[in-house]
Amino acid sequence: MKKFINAVEQVEDQMIQGMVKAYPQYLRKLDSGNIVVRSQKKEHKVALISGGGSGHEPAHGGYVGTGMLDAAVAGAVFTSPTPDQVYEGIKAVATDAGVLMIVKNYTGDVMNFEMAGEMAEIDGIAVKQVVVNDDVAVKDSLYTVGRRGVAGTVFVHKIAGALAETGADLDAVQAVAQKVINQVRTMGAAIRPCTVPAAGKPGFELSDTEMEVGIGIHGEPGTHREELKTADEITDMLLQHILDDFDYSGSEVAVMVNGAGATPLMELFIINNRIADVLAEKGIKVYKTFVGEYMTSIEMEGFSISLLKLDDQLKELLDAEADTPAFKA
Repeated sequence: MKKFINAVEQVEDQMIQGMVKAYPQYLRKLDSGNIVVRSQKKEHKVALISGGGSGHEPAHGGYVGTGMLDAAVAGAVFTSPTPDQVYEGIKAVATDAGVLMIVKNYTGDVMNFEMAGEMAEIDGIAVKQVVVNDDVAVKDSLYTVGRRGVAGTVFVHKIAGALAETGADLDAVQAVAQKVINQVRTMGAAIRPCTVPAAGKPGFELSDTEMEVGIGIHGEPGTHREELKTADEITDMLLQHILDDFDYSGSEVAVMVNGAGATPLMELFIINNRIADVLAEKGIKVYKTFVGEYMTSIEMEGFSISLLKLDDQLKELLDAEADTPAFKA
């Protein structure tokens, strides 16, 4: 294993410390656990908290700031944060308007966030949650019952965060977050795996001519493994799965081409070139496109495509101000 680290047991803590030192205008770290919150606490508005295992950077700490999250809780690499960690994050950002938890659909994340929410409610904090399950590839896996939450989660952070900034109440913020979840779909593929530092070796193996289709953000298997195809052929296959799962016909959409950590921007733009052409042929209008690394899998070489069906409300919130280390609008 070749990585720029000091010690396996220090990876998450030193990463968070480095993030906070890079962006003190946005972030501060709590004394308890790897939890980052806004440097200036939001008052009298709904607070948003999210998180999960480390290894998905810039998610989730990179999305803490104006117009998005108020707190992000980082577990060990690809490991859910504990209920106590999430509880500390909730307490640190809670306002009289309540807290919305945005949780990706992994068994550990859902269980631990729910426990933390119950602990906070005992303290008199109003807490609600949404569970993101945008991945169309795998219905059930070793990690979850139902579909996995992947890169579409970033759209949930952005749009729910924008509505929270307007002073909307907790029910309204939860409702718009759920609306995004209902209308976003994602699927990905990979050609090289990642190595979890504590494991010291790749999570799986692929030959130089193979790809894994429907890969998860923790390196978990997808739908199948097959011979590597051209970028256009892979894009067509992933897009078809997405379009078969949700009716985007005649819609305006936001597109996210998300790199998994080691995919060059050159290749992501080649992929987006095909996405734009296919959607245009199908009469689906692209309102806004995001290309880059939004939810990674350490150094996996892969990508995912996310489509979000938009209406006037979602367009306005997508365009609203956001100022965070990793996302600006």
